[in-house]
Amino acid sequence: MSVAQVFEKFEQNFNPEAAEGMDLVFQFNIEDDQNHHVIVKDGTCKVVEGEHEDPSVTLIMDAATLKGIASGETDGMQAFMSGQLRAEGDMMLATKLGQLFSMG
Repeated sequence: MSVAQVFEKFEQNFNPEAAEGMDLVFQFNIEDDQNHHVIVKDGTCKVVEGEHEDPSVTLIMDAATLKGIASGETDGMQAFMSGQLRAEGDMMLATKLGQLFSMG
């Protein structure tokens, strides 16, 4: 699965009920592939290639970590604890990803 396909899967597995009233931007900086950001606003989700100028939280990882988390093989919290995943900005928002997207 390519990084672009992982982000397509994000859109497909989005849970609009969990995003009611939210206005967030998750920036994904993929160290060895294309960066993307995910805009979650009032029950909608849009994946955009590239950088967002003012993300709510930035998640930094390599493509293998992203694919592992998306497939459910890698636990996001474990990846964070082991340094495979880094976050900048509002760390608590990173934990909302699991509620917003049913991966795996």
